Amino acid sequence: MRVEQISVFLENKAGRLAEVTRILSEAGVNIRALSLADTSDFGILRLIVNDNNKAKEALKQHGFTVGKTDVVAVEVEDRPGGLHKILDSLFHANVNVEYMYAFVQQSGSNAVIIFRFDNLDEAVKVLQANGVTVIEAEKLYAI
Repeated sequence: MRVEQISVFLENKAGRLAEVTRILSEAGVNIRALSLADTSDFGILRLIVNDNNKAKEALKQHGFTVGKTDVVAVEVEDRPGGLHKILDSLFHANVNVEYMYAFVQQSGSNAVIIFRFDNLDEAVKVLQANGVTVIEAEKLYAI
């Protein structure tokens, strides 16, 4: 139920993001989803890719600091209130969403969202108890 996300720490200057995408492209790594958060000095690029090991190795060889975080991929009904239903069930179970971002494709007629929770195992239990589809890592990478 866990999906591995890699995080890349970037200086907040022109060309750093393009450098990361060039390195991944040259390594044959496909970016499936991403999120970029920044401050005035640095940014954190969060990525779901089709080959985590190859991506981490390529980026580290070029001097980037790369971390790993477990996240959860969830199918969200693509209609008004679809996301609210999920967030409301998590709220009532006292599970905090630390951050979230969308995946690049849909799974059937549903949207796919990546979540980072303060309590991942509890979040998965709550989601499954409420009939939410949690996507396995292998299936996510193949979408």
